[in-house]
Amino acid sequence: MLAADRYLPTDAGLIPTGAIAPVHGTPMDFTTSSTIGTRVGDDFEALKFGGGYDHAWVLRKGGDSVLRMAARLKDPDSGRVMEILTDQPAIQFYGGNFLDGKVAGKGGVNYAFRTALCLESENFPDAPNKTGFPSAV
Repeated sequence: MLAADRYLPTDAGLIPTGAIAPVHGTPMDFTTSSTIGTRVGDDFEALKFGGGYDHAWVLRKGGDSVLRMAARLKDPDSGRVMEILTDQPAIQFYGGNFLDGKVAGKGGVNYAFRTALCLESENFPDAPNKTGFPSAV
């Protein structure tokens, strides 16, 4: 689950265009808990450019608390849960689209295509070059 109703579309080089798009009705919608790989192959420009998920989602504004929920992951097999709280305006979600099995990780296991993910709370990528994005200063 990503606590974001909007995301930042990119160009073919994965640089944000400056637009802020709604996730509703798209494969970018993680506003409710869903399996990551279910829609990654959909015919959707953002997914084609990134080879899957490699985008920034615009987080909802928080209430009185500085930290707010950004993401929640759950492994259905083990029951493990990871929650990410942040004070940043966005979260980058990368789904292992550029992994190719050549890099070995823990225990010598190679990281195959889309077998990992990264979540990075952050400012909007390329913010200094986009007038409508929050200041990175």
